[in-house]
Amino acid sequence: MDIGDIPLFAMLRSRLGYLSERQRVISENVANADTPGYGPRDLKPFSFQAQVKAASAAVAPSAADGMAVTQPGHIASPGAKHGLANAVKPSKANDSETTMDGNSVVLEEEMMKLTEARMDYDAAVGFYQKSLDMLKLATRRPGGG
Repeated sequence: MDIGDIPLFAMLRSRLGYLSERQRVISENVANADTPGYGPRDLKPFSFQAQVKAASAAVAPSAADGMAVTQPGHIASPGAKHGLANAVKPSKANDSETTMDGNSVVLEEEMMKLTEARMDYDAAVGFYQKSLDMLKLATRRPGGG
């Protein structure tokens, strides 16, 4: 059994992927802080409910979803979504101030978003590590040190 098959680890992995992508989008905003006409972008918030729904659909697909992929070698249906690329879409952020050249990137706001994303990433990594430690403890031989 692969550790990625455990729903908790799969959701943590998608959360980490989302946070990495958000850091990339925010860094693009900072890099374009002097580009005329550039507006800041951000990702839609990570939804726990959407992740649970996607995980439950993967376990028990409905008849409307078509055929189920039960083995890694199966070919997925054409409408199936794969990975984080389909789940993460940049969206325009509300701007608080716009300069004369049309740029609406506020570096202070971007730094706050970047700090928030970094703290969330560190928390998710810590939770991932604690979950791995708990899994190692559960699989350890009784009485073996």
